[in-house]
Amino acid sequence: MATSVATPTAGSDFVSRLSNPASAASASTGDMSDRFLKLLVTQMQNQDPLNPLDNAQVTTQMAQINTVSGIEKLNQGISSMSQMLSEKLGGLAIGSSLDSLNGTLQTLQGQMLQSQAVQGAALVGRTVLLEGSALQMAQGQGIGAFDLSGPADRVKVEVLGPAGQVIDTLDLGAQSAGRGGFSWSPPDKADTRGLTFRVTAQSGSASVAVKPLMADTVNAVSMGGNGLVLELARGGSTAFNLVKALS
Repeated sequence: MATSVATPTAGSDFVSRLSNPASAASASTGDMSDRFLKLLVTQMQNQDPLNPLDNAQVTTQMAQINTVSGIEKLNQGISSMSQMLSEKLGGLAIGSSLDSLNGTLQTLQGQMLQSQAVQGAALVGRTVLLEGSALQMAQGQGIGAFDLSGPADRVKVEVLGPAGQVIDTLDLGAQSAGRGGFSWSPPDKADTRGLTFRVTAQSGSASVAVKPLMADTVNAVSMGGNGLVLELARGGSTAFNLVKALS
């Protein structure tokens, strides 16, 4: 068994490329979705019951938050919109106005599902991070990532063969809390099929909890009963809400 001291640059670049765009887009889209819901509620509260808000006005505003990275947030927003409107409007919506509200929500939800299907096509070919320990090979390098619950004095990655045997060890040194990554160069002509990895971390004499994250490639996208479903090269059918980051 060999022991290697990993060069942090390769792993850091990998994690930065996977995590930063998605996390930034998710936060931005979340704010936009919240603002949209608040605006919609305000408009509903102040509408004329004899002249309710037109569906076209709602869908036009919805188009302003049309973004791939916000799919998960928008799913949650759509599923909670009916309850949110009911709580906010109370007795304001009556008779035909209430029917109009229900029609607006149904139209909005249907259009959102169609929009998600179109947006999902843009995910094909992209790399995603999700919980797991399979080692992905990309351009001759094994790549993986992890989440640390706290800072660690020493982080060690063990590359495991199909039978669980340790075939190489990477010493990543000290790492801060949060997401980290690594790349591994296999020996010449080595069989890299079915490899996994194990990450351990220490802070002094205490262990630091660590969650392994594996990379995978999106081959196709479909709509399931609970939202967007990704068809991954290695992981098969996977719900979009299980994805931790994408690149």
